[in-house]
Amino acid sequence: MGEAAIDPAIAQLRQAMSRMSTTTGGAAPRVDPDTRPGEDGLVPDVLSVPENLAELFPQGGLARGSVVSASGAGSLLLSMIAASSGAGAQVAVVGLSRLSMLAAAEMGADLSRIALVADPGSDPLQIATVLLDGIDLVVLGLDGMSVPPSRAKVLAARARRNSSVLLVVGGQWPGAAAHLSARVSRYRTATPGGSDPAPGACGYGRIGGWDLSVSLRSRSRPPRSATVAAGARR
Repeated sequence: MGEAAIDPAIAQLRQAMSRMSTTTGGAAPRVDPDTRPGEDGLVPDVLSVPENLAELFPQGGLARGSVVSASGAGSLLLSMIAASSGAGAQVAVVGLSRLSMLAAAEMGADLSRIALVADPGSDPLQIATVLLDGIDLVVLGLDGMSVPPSRAKVLAARARRNSSVLLVVGGQWPGAAAHLSARVSRYRTATPGGSDPAPGACGYGRIGGWDLSVSLRSRSRPPRSATVAAGARR
């Protein structure tokens, strides 16, 4: 589907992107000032990720201009959205209406920097293409779609040109630079009084958070894994 066929949707997206730039003080810096210089003395051009996951990535975060796929626990996406928007990046979430932005806010997300496109219509790839022109991180739900290599190359080129990151989930994306997967490894519980329940007290207390076991596979290095705490901040 060409851009001309969905002009109203495209126009609304561009207006929303413009409003985000105005209300949040402009686009986020293209370099994360908290990232340490590499061996060449230069600061890598990355988006922030949860602190416990930084060691998984060659540059300590999501490399701008890349496409990354993800699978498993939805808390992983929420933690990535929270880390990036909380550090000043602009984020768009496309086709993932079940993701709880309340949960993202509890993880530290800046909701004023997040645009939601719950129903992207019949061509979510076209919507993502437009968003990559002005959004730092585009999180795209594929809803089981197998993306043709030709279209994947177009979006990857758009991400590179605009120093954006495309994070795709729920489908098949050929040629992604890296793949993240996550599963819940442990639930953290507490008694009504706030203390931790006795060891082995299965089913007692309330869930206050959970730990994710996250692994990263990429073309440039062997697989790595780490654990990240998810759920409400304490």
